[in-house]
Amino acid sequence: MVENNQNTLDPNIVSKILGLSEEISAAAEAAGRDPEDVRLMAVSKFHPAVKIRSALEFGHRLFGENRVQEAASKYSSLKLEYPDLRLHLIGPLQTNKVREAVKLFDVIETLDRPRLAEALSKEKKRKGACPNLFIQVNTGEEEKKSGVMPGNADSFISQCLEEFKLPVIGLMCIPPVNDEPALHFALLAETARRHGLKYLSMGMSSDFKSAIMLGATHVRIGTSIFGSRVAIGGS
Repeated sequence: MVENNQNTLDPNIVSKILGLSEEISAAAEAAGRDPEDVRLMAVSKFHPAVKIRSALEFGHRLFGENRVQEAASKYSSLKLEYPDLRLHLIGPLQTNKVREAVKLFDVIETLDRPRLAEALSKEKKRKGACPNLFIQVNTGEEEKKSGVMPGNADSFISQCLEEFKLPVIGLMCIPPVNDEPALHFALLAETARRHGLKYLSMGMSSDFKSAIMLGATHVRIGTSIFGSRVAIGGS
């Protein structure tokens, strides 16, 4: 943890991170898991850099953003100041923004279609490197939500690993709002198990304890840390 700067730290953000960290540890222990195996991802979509900086100065290092342009406007300079900051893309990625995303993000969690896999593979060959990747699975089979359909997940995972030679290390899902999330978490965990994938990004403020019980390694929490969101532009 970095040295705290009491003049710029937001005590409310610090309190929220501490409280959530304790809840995550307790949920992991209740599930018979090592709390160190579950990471709190602070989702900073629509939140200004000053709030992110407060979390960074307190010592938090894992963040998630939904949009490439917004993330670039906030994190390009912050990543220079905090080299151990880790940034995940958790929103849909357009193929025309692959190059920028690969440059900025440490992990891209929303790989969900062959065209995007091909674009990432080409950029990997061009650059000689690629961020680690999660495949997003549309566990609820929702028409308006991104993610590969569960029935196509096995073949797509294999294609990404074997044909495109991409560094896929985990899976991600966002359950439908009105469904029992545990059913979706269990489906994602079983799919990951079949392919030997270690990481599961699942669970948000309302359901992260259930997600941890079923194997989540990354829980994505935003409003409970930073407060209500106010759109600041970008795409």
